[in-house]
Amino acid sequence: MLSRRHDELVMPEFDESMPNGGDPTQVNVNAPYEGLEFHYTYLLFCSAIVWLIIPGIGLLYGGLSRRKSALAMLFQSFAVCGVVCFQWMFWGYSLAYSRTGNAFIADLSNFGMKNVVAAPSPGSVLLPEIVFCLYQMLFCACTVQLVVGGAFERGRILPSMVFAFLWATIVYCPIANWTWNANGWLYNLPSLDFAGGGPVHIASGWAALAYAFVLGKRKHKGEHIHNKPHNPTLVFLGTVLIWFGWFGFNGGSALNASIRSMFAAFNTNTAASFGVLGWTLVDFIRTKGRFSVVGACSGAIAGLVGITPAAGFVSVWLAALIGFLTGAICSACKGIDELVRIDEGMDVFRLHGIGGMVGSFLTGCFAQKWVSSLDGMGSEYSGAMDGVGVQVGRQLAEICAISLYSFGVTCILLFILKYIPFMGLRVSEEAEMIGLDLDQFFDEQIGDWSMTHELTPTLGVKQPGSSAHSVGVVTPAPAKAE
Repeated sequence: MLSRRHDELVMPEFDESMPNGGDPTQVNVNAPYEGLEFHYTYLLFCSAIVWLIIPGIGLLYGGLSRRKSALAMLFQSFAVCGVVCFQWMFWGYSLAYSRTGNAFIADLSNFGMKNVVAAPSPGSVLLPEIVFCLYQMLFCACTVQLVVGGAFERGRILPSMVFAFLWATIVYCPIANWTWNANGWLYNLPSLDFAGGGPVHIASGWAALAYAFVLGKRKHKGEHIHNKPHNPTLVFLGTVLIWFGWFGFNGGSALNASIRSMFAAFNTNTAASFGVLGWTLVDFIRTKGRFSVVGACSGAIAGLVGITPAAGFVSVWLAALIGFLTGAICSACKGIDELVRIDEGMDVFRLHGIGGMVGSFLTGCFAQKWVSSLDGMGSEYSGAMDGVGVQVGRQLAEICAISLYSFGVTCILLFILKYIPFMGLRVSEEAEMIGLDLDQFFDEQIGDWSMTHELTPTLGVKQPGSSAHSVGVVTPAPAKAE
């Protein structure tokens, strides 16, 4: 019945003479999508729930950090939304997805959202370009939010927002172009990346590691709470929003409302569930019979990361295997910070960098042609399991290229910013000791004021809200928050 339905309908086609879809005062720009409206309605719904991942990451990061710096993580989730929205509308979308770019970077033919209206999108003719643009913008915002986690508890907020704009421009957009633009070199290799194992996870993991490397290790003066999450409840709530939002993240990445999309959504939940089992099992063995709420949340996220590149390419039981293996491997990488001697305490690299590389590799192993064919659009992609062993090599090429580019370019960008006057990336040691929330915000803290507002003698602490690089008035300060 579905095939007969499509035979009766005329699929929308991009017309170069009307790159914006036509003059809406002269023609009905909705007409090409008549009978196909459910596709872009579904993608609009997916976009709405993908947005929930952004505050979800803020809550997750806020819970993982110490309380005295948790507010900064919540604020940055919304600040990133603002910065990336501007960047994407200004030139980000064009640099990633314009039709006339080359294999490495697109051009500015859609600069300032030029012609991004009603024409069939570059990703799918079933979607008006404005819907596709919104959906992809949220992917960029989620990725940048992951990257700024590399600076937690010691990074100044204003420079991190400047960095966010520049990183989205010179790192995310080129990698998205490689992977998803029809002109991109990874797209034509082809590497298989259904929803962002490379542009989102591998890129953000290595970039967060670079951010932590350039900033240097945190100062903690022997505090017993160093590296301990201050609020597992916030971690749990953040994970709930991330898990829910990932149904749209993966479920919409077929860019249509086909059975393949439904399969991807099912695989998303399956991998997250089995990721919990994989991570918890390793924790259970390591701690000799104990459990961890934060560990379970980390396992769910690891499973989601692992299935991201594979969600529309593998069967449900293979999705379970990918989720379990990714959760177990990421959990087993505890102590990776000490090994590389970089203080990346948010585990962005451990979860997203390592998890993304594991997921991308397993996609090359397990991709099945019959699963990708579920969209009814002629998509046929196979991995080693189907006899296309070379696909594993293609996935390794993607992993290596994105890892090297993301880490290298991020380091260069941060070192440039570090030595620009008035663009200090890191707060002062004094500000780090009292916490980012007292140093960077005014009259706001996480939790109950009564816990921290008892006045005690102190030396040289500036008034709340003062800049880490300005001279503040010495005042009695709240007792140090844990």
